[in-house]
Amino acid sequence: MEAIGLAARDASEILRTCPAVQRSEAIHAIAARIRARAPEILDANARDVGDATAMIDRLTLNEQRVEDMARALDAIAELPDPIGAVMDRWVRPNGLEISRVRTPIGVIGMIYESRPNVTADAAAICLRSGNAVILRSGSEALRSALAIGAAIADGLNDAGLPPGSVQLVPTADRAAVAMMLEGLSGSIDLIIPRGGRSLVERVTADARVPVLGHLEGVCHTYVHRSADPAMAAEIVRNAKLRRVTVCGATETLLIDSEAAPALLPLIADALDGCELRGDAQARAIVPMAEATEADWHTEYLAPVLAVKTVNNMDEAIAHIRQFGTGHTEAIVADDSGAAEYFLDRIDSAIVLWNASTQFADGGEFGFGGEIGIATGKLHARGPVGPEQLTTFKYQVRGSGQVRP
Repeated sequence: MEAIGLAARDASEILRTCPAVQRSEAIHAIAARIRARAPEILDANARDVGDATAMIDRLTLNEQRVEDMARALDAIAELPDPIGAVMDRWVRPNGLEISRVRTPIGVIGMIYESRPNVTADAAAICLRSGNAVILRSGSEALRSALAIGAAIADGLNDAGLPPGSVQLVPTADRAAVAMMLEGLSGSIDLIIPRGGRSLVERVTADARVPVLGHLEGVCHTYVHRSADPAMAAEIVRNAKLRRVTVCGATETLLIDSEAAPALLPLIADALDGCELRGDAQARAIVPMAEATEADWHTEYLAPVLAVKTVNNMDEAIAHIRQFGTGHTEAIVADDSGAAEYFLDRIDSAIVLWNASTQFADGGEFGFGGEIGIATGKLHARGPVGPEQLTTFKYQVRGSGQVRP
């Protein structure tokens, strides 16, 4: 592990200054190698899936998902390079020219579960942003991650970048996680956890380096009384059922009590195959299970949806503030004034109007992919793409000035 840390630190210094085109070439090369190694990746994944007992959908790869992974990398390779971008520039009265310039963070430590595609996405996003990365997959996806890692190593070699640019921890031993959380003797600058609540809580509690991540995605869709019925039904259906295991899936439906008698039956019909758990008014309109206090707190990651009626928008906002996790919330409304009120007052990382919460995704934001969704208020919020994995420095140019 110490050798991995030192190799990453050395590679980060090369990535910081190497040409943007070389990093782009590396990402394209990795995409090509993933396509070439697809049979090996799928074979490794089949063995992972065969041993799995939970989160099967997140874990499973097929030919289309491998191709989607490669396409995402190609898209990331074509993104504008953030390194060296001048964020601001000004000249002081004494003639000093000051520029705020984007620069890589350095070495990223990524600890994740279940999703094999995270291996490729994280590698590409870190390369695009000039960072080296150490990847530690959960045991349930380790074979898949190592197979993808072999393609990554080939792609780095093709582009002439050091192997320390992207490294996978080759063991599921939890001691490796403990070493990463301690920073590998100063090698790691930032830890990003991506997985279940227990993983993120452990990382947040034990890390000795800064952490960027989120605990849960208890996301809400609020159907306002002005909502178009067909639009509301389709948005809620997609937000809940498109993929129930993603962190941007809606877990609680809030609906105006005035509109609920007309709208809720349409929405319920659109949610065929989804278990509904509602408050008293919702159950009086559509037969469903009774919601308990725990349901308002729960990230189901399953075809289950909590349903609560609210008397007005302020009640909806108060519910989100009490039970939300700062991830993603949506309002469905024709009333633009009501929508803007909601957008202004909800302080989650992502707030949508007339769109599914499942757009909480770096690819959908134009980032090519994401390394995770950040719900804190520092350093980044929402989908974390290449730009969000940079910091900045000040470059000051003078002509002989000395301070009086």
